[in-house]
Amino acid sequence: MPSNDTREERERFGTESMQGDPRRDGVGRVMLVQSTVTLVEGSTFCVSGHDGDIDPLRPDGLFVQDTRVLSRWQLRLDGMPIEPLGVVSAEPYETVFVGRAAPRAGHAEGTVIVERHRMVGQGMREDIRLRNYGAEPAGVDLTLTAEADFVDLFLVKEHRLAHVPPVGHHHVGGDLVYWLDRPGSQRGIRISAPGALSSPQTLTFRVVVPARDEWRTTIEAVPSAQGVDLEFLYPADRPVAETTPALRMRDWRDETPDTVTSNRVLADALRTSERDLGALRIQDPKHPEDDVVAAGAPWFMALFGRDSLLTGWMMLPFAPRLTLGTLRTLSRLQGLQPDARTEEQPGRILHEVRLGADLSLALGGASVYYGSIDSTPLFVMLVGRALRWGIPAQDLAEFRPAVERALDWIIRWGDRDGDGFVEYLRSSDRGLLNQGWKDSSDGITFRTGVAARPPVALAEVQGYSYAAMRAGADLLRAWGDDTAAQDWDERASVLRTQFDEAFWMPEENTYALALDADKRQVDAVASNAGHCLWSGIVPTHRADAVIDRLIAPDMFTGFGIRTLSTQAGAYNPVSYHNGSVWPHDTALAAAGMAAYGRRDAAATVIEGLLDALEAHGGRLPELFCGFSRVDKPVPVSYPASCSPQAWAAATPFELLRIAIGLDLDLPRGIARVQPTPATIGPIRVDRLPAGPARLDVRADAAGAELRGLQGDAEGR
Repeated sequence: MPSNDTREERERFGTESMQGDPRRDGVGRVMLVQSTVTLVEGSTFCVSGHDGDIDPLRPDGLFVQDTRVLSRWQLRLDGMPIEPLGVVSAEPYETVFVGRAAPRAGHAEGTVIVERHRMVGQGMREDIRLRNYGAEPAGVDLTLTAEADFVDLFLVKEHRLAHVPPVGHHHVGGDLVYWLDRPGSQRGIRISAPGALSSPQTLTFRVVVPARDEWRTTIEAVPSAQGVDLEFLYPADRPVAETTPALRMRDWRDETPDTVTSNRVLADALRTSERDLGALRIQDPKHPEDDVVAAGAPWFMALFGRDSLLTGWMMLPFAPRLTLGTLRTLSRLQGLQPDARTEEQPGRILHEVRLGADLSLALGGASVYYGSIDSTPLFVMLVGRALRWGIPAQDLAEFRPAVERALDWIIRWGDRDGDGFVEYLRSSDRGLLNQGWKDSSDGITFRTGVAARPPVALAEVQGYSYAAMRAGADLLRAWGDDTAAQDWDERASVLRTQFDEAFWMPEENTYALALDADKRQVDAVASNAGHCLWSGIVPTHRADAVIDRLIAPDMFTGFGIRTLSTQAGAYNPVSYHNGSVWPHDTALAAAGMAAYGRRDAAATVIEGLLDALEAHGGRLPELFCGFSRVDKPVPVSYPASCSPQAWAAATPFELLRIAIGLDLDLPRGIARVQPTPATIGPIRVDRLPAGPARLDVRADAAGAELRGLQGDAEGR
């Protein structure tokens, strides 16, 4: 939105587009060949080559509700492939593929340019334009080959396509129709191309493109479920700017605060993250008023409890409506009864929701799987943060039953053996072996590299449980139940003491990764200790030691904090959880450092992540490799990392919050902002939501001020 800046403010705060970043030291960009293009809109995504084709020999496709509804989509002109020239992206849900047809007879170079404007969202629309730059009319046969296999997302991701069931199909007029009936599930898709000639799997346009002129057509791919067409979001008679995805994105941008910073990298990242998070939003059709974010593209376009809660935490200061939509959606799906297959338990918050055609492939063999040890305390933490950030207690009262059930789950179901710690042990081999955020099968190991035997009590989960108890106490007190609040405060104090006694490793000056089934310390040094800082469970006298350990060379790469120390037996910089860098993990550690007063360490970590952001062109991936910056001057990409990914996209907003030292606890009358690190430069944020109020922040190295609350804060 436009602002009426004074000249002094413009000079002080700069602009996103014009000002350079005084800190940038020439860090290189990661130069990657873009082999695939991913478009995202809600739970729909499309993966194709950079030429726009969907190749059945690759894990490409148009995916709707966790099912691949298009497995082939290949355009040919006169039987020849189209030479790709470039990809022009506008929004996460649309792009234009620009290509050149093979040379016409008698010409050295091609004169026909092919543009494919693709839009995805509960289906796909492709507007095709042929531009003839030749001196005479071009008679062409433009052929689209399209197929559908209705394969579950997991089978495509894991390349398990040996036994794909036969798909029914027919063609009529300019339409191709595909369908597949399974017990309890029907999927289909109709591909319509007015004016085309159809044959099995193909649609052909036979046209003459006038010299120095163009020809256009539109092709629609409309999926169906249970015999009913999904709502098509891009009708041909409506401008793209007036379609539902465009309007939703516009509303999302209007909702988020205005930020101006002279730091070009941070400014670019915030714009990119705002766009990515807007595209990752999904909805329950029964509750369209509540947005949540899918975990990430391309393979996790579904609701994940942990991912949505941590994303909601980082975005609460900037987009509280998204946070509240997340809380409402998870409340509705909160566990009600024990189920060994899905690991549902009373009060438990889910791990993930899947909508694929073959749910036997999903975790637990059902649509909703609950095997997360941390979603439940994170849920309570987030409701408590909403209270601190100014959402009135009466407005949060709708979550009271869910909060009380979740707190009860922590002490009754989460603490399996009554020792005061929350542990996990899957109830069947259909579930996850490890159920914290490092949920790969080799993610929890001793210093020797030997896997920990469950039940496992993770360090950070004890921190989450501690913070949940504190948040629960605040909420219950605000709801008028002082007795219950005092009980949860006392439980939290006991847990904090027990945690320090059981997890502290004096020889390493940090906390153990976990306790195993025999209550032995899983003694690997890992980034999980950063989450302990973030949760507040670390006693003040331990904080400096934990922080210094996290930024030691075996943990801090220069770009981020490794998930596992280089000294650990399982360390591998090119692994998912054993030495890679996850931006959200690093950002939470930085937030914990700042909360304990170590803004120096937090600034060091933030600067590393900003360099990683610059190297990745302003979009943080889900993770990148854990090589040292001394050896590799640019961060090395991890294969198959999701991008965009929800909590990675939220990370720049959290970096912004840490940089300006913004902290609110309005029920206690706390509102703080702090000067920015000199390396980051001036920052201005307007219209920050804080309950019914809207705040303005001005911060630079010389000072900070917050306006909009009674008794405006200046650098405090």
